[in-house]
Amino acid sequence: MFGITDLGTFFAAAVFIILLPGPNSLYVLSVAAQRGVRAGYTAACGVFVGDTVLMTAAAAGGASLLMASPQVFFVVKMAGAVYLGWIGLQLLRGALSTWRGDAAAEPAPRAVDARQPFRKALVVSLLNPKAIAFLLSFFIQFVDPAYPHPALTFLILGSIIQVLSFLYLSTLIFAGARLAAAFRARRK
Repeated sequence: MFGITDLGTFFAAAVFIILLPGPNSLYVLSVAAQRGVRAGYTAACGVFVGDTVLMTAAAAGGASLLMASPQVFFVVKMAGAVYLGWIGLQLLRGALSTWRGDAAAEPAPRAVDARQPFRKALVVSLLNPKAIAFLLSFFIQFVDPAYPHPALTFLILGSIIQVLSFLYLSTLIFAGARLAAAFRARRK
């Protein structure tokens, strides 16, 4: 279907990846908690623009690579699978360490500078050094090399990621703003 090899697996993996907290979601949550829903959505728009830029770059690279050399595409696909497996192992290792109580005590959270939420969220999103490598290695796993229009496949996959991200960030924005208001009302 439109060059997507396994839409169900992609959807499940995308949900899992989006639910993992990262700098983008934590920034949006803290802005919403400190400045409200409107500022939270302003920050979320910065994340969406930054992610769109990164996904476009990853898609352009993946589509070009696919058209230029199917053999290199296969090697990149396998390297991406190894990279994703390594990330998964690191997550499991960290969770096991936390579960056992080996992790050091977490420092108290700092107040976030939320004066220009769109611009700061855009910078946070664009300066995530692993994002392009991750997006390329993730998307490429679900692209059919025989499909004649890989750009369309990347567009559909990127749109799914953005919709899921919007739903997740909306939940964070409303929950963060509501919890912050409840805590402010009951300081004790």
